[in-house]
Amino acid sequence: MREQKINNRNLGRLERVTENLNSRAKTGNIITISRIKGPLSAEILRPALDMIQRRHPRLNSRIVRSRNSLCFQTEGTAKIALRVVKKANEEQWQEVVSEEMNQEIDSSKCLLRAVLVHLQSNSHVNYLIVTGHHAVGDGLSSIQLHSEILTYCQQIVSDGMINPVGSLFPLPPVEELLPPWTQGLKGKIVSTLFFLQVALQKLWHRPQTLGFEKYAPIAQRRCDIIHRTLDQELTQQFIHRCRQEHTTVNSALCAAMMFTVASKVNKGNRKPIRLNCLSAIDLRKYLEPKINDHHMAVLASFIMGFHTIQTNKSFWGLAREVKQNLETSIKRGDIFKTILVTQQMMKVCFTYPKQVAGTVLLSNIGKVNIPKIYGEFELEEISFASSQSLYAGVLISHVSTFQGKMLLNFVFSEPSISRDSMEELVNSFMHRISQICKLKLERKLTNA
Repeated sequence: MREQKINNRNLGRLERVTENLNSRAKTGNIITISRIKGPLSAEILRPALDMIQRRHPRLNSRIVRSRNSLCFQTEGTAKIALRVVKKANEEQWQEVVSEEMNQEIDSSKCLLRAVLVHLQSNSHVNYLIVTGHHAVGDGLSSIQLHSEILTYCQQIVSDGMINPVGSLFPLPPVEELLPPWTQGLKGKIVSTLFFLQVALQKLWHRPQTLGFEKYAPIAQRRCDIIHRTLDQELTQQFIHRCRQEHTTVNSALCAAMMFTVASKVNKGNRKPIRLNCLSAIDLRKYLEPKINDHHMAVLASFIMGFHTIQTNKSFWGLAREVKQNLETSIKRGDIFKTILVTQQMMKVCFTYPKQVAGTVLLSNIGKVNIPKIYGEFELEEISFASSQSLYAGVLISHVSTFQGKMLLNFVFSEPSISRDSMEELVNSFMHRISQICKLKLERKLTNA
């Protein structure tokens, strides 16, 4: 009981933002999807979920309101919910993800839930879909959690039991882990100046976006997903080409997304197009002391870059520009400043629902460094996505690379973008990446 009370604390600023997004817009929750070969069942999965809930303090918490504040509380937390569904074919896992994206997490009970999808067309393959509150996890830690779940499933099958493990020490709010200059009065001054800077940049650049095909109030928006994969050969060709061009995979993906939107909104005009790109950044490597990947926490920030695509702008030129912008912004400490102003930024989104937050948003966790084999279970694919109903009119992609293959989950807010329009955009993006991988002649905006 004493340990439980130690784990109780007030939510930090960023955690309060995530709860606001969850409760008001069904947005921000992290959905992790794994394709598992082997005899996975609810009887095996149930005790494994119980074990991760005991191991991770925040997964054994719920969010309660107390005197106009929000706090993590362990007392009264429900078990991680598990439901089992049967689907006729493989593609139908996306239907389950869509359902999960559009259902808020009842944070007063528990902060994680799981769905086991059995395929009637292939009894040896299952999909495990886990939805977690963004206050207790990000893309990277949620991927690591799946590996932990499968490790426990392996122990249950081989030994009939799980070896006891201790509970991890609960982390403080991310704001308390940031550099000293972000704290106190100096932090307030820094955050105010940074918020004004971002607002002025948006006013000056006025980036173009996909906009609204059809407007709907926030409460009536829905999130959907389109999944694509880049096979091992094309993935390796893409990585190699990025190295040749002295840029990163992340920056090249951002450039491809911006060129895709530019081609859509430009409609053959030769005028320069101003765009902006939001790139998610993992904070772990920039914190002191460094945080282990196994800790469940929201340790992600993002950087906003503004770019202009001229008619003669080369793809790789834009990718290198994105890379340079990210490096400069990180050196300036923008990844920490963004955490300080997230609350104000979300307030703007709710206050002005007809505004579009940005042109494109990319969350790329890169190479997934977890095992493939867990005894009788083989992890064939793993990817993630975030529910994004709030962010209408934005091209959004969540990317992971596992066993040499890139997996991309494009999520979008309906009805601002119809599924047909999103399919067209995704196909255009994948065609562009394919052309790059095959070392075809670089495509300019004029003939994209």
